[in-house]
Amino acid sequence: MTSWEGVLTGLVQQRGTALKRYGYLLCGDSSEAEDLVQEALVRTFSSARRTEVGQVEGYVRTVMLRLYLDRTRRRNLWRRIQPLAAPAPQPDQHAYADLRGDLGRALRELSARQRACVVLHYYLDLSVQECADLLDLKPGAVKRYLYEARSRLAERLGPPEPAREEH
Repeated sequence: MTSWEGVLTGLVQQRGTALKRYGYLLCGDSSEAEDLVQEALVRTFSSARRTEVGQVEGYVRTVMLRLYLDRTRRRNLWRRIQPLAAPAPQPDQHAYADLRGDLGRALRELSARQRACVVLHYYLDLSVQECADLLDLKPGAVKRYLYEARSRLAERLGPPEPAREEH
């Protein structure tokens, strides 16, 4: 087994579930999250020169984020030009049956950038500057996306409960 095969095997065994969870938070769909992970792994290991699982995981997450944003841009473009090509299809009510909980539905209503900022900042616990670096944005833009996302989530979910103090 070559060294990259060992790294790939180790990454999938040790961090595969975490990568899928990250993908699910980005796109809100289990099968699409699996596709994101798989495509990111293929892209990473078709050209990677990294040898440690820790180094590769961060790169795979970055590739997943880029793939998600690219797919969202393509879908939005297609939604704008599709009516010119054919009548709009009726929405499939069963497509959203796998979404569980109000948070999943509320996250789905955010724009791609807002959702990416929320996932990076709150799920991965990255600073505003780190989010800005990953998304190629200025920190002020990340703050704006986070503010808008929190406002939309608060509308949908209600205000956050105050933190409880333990005595």
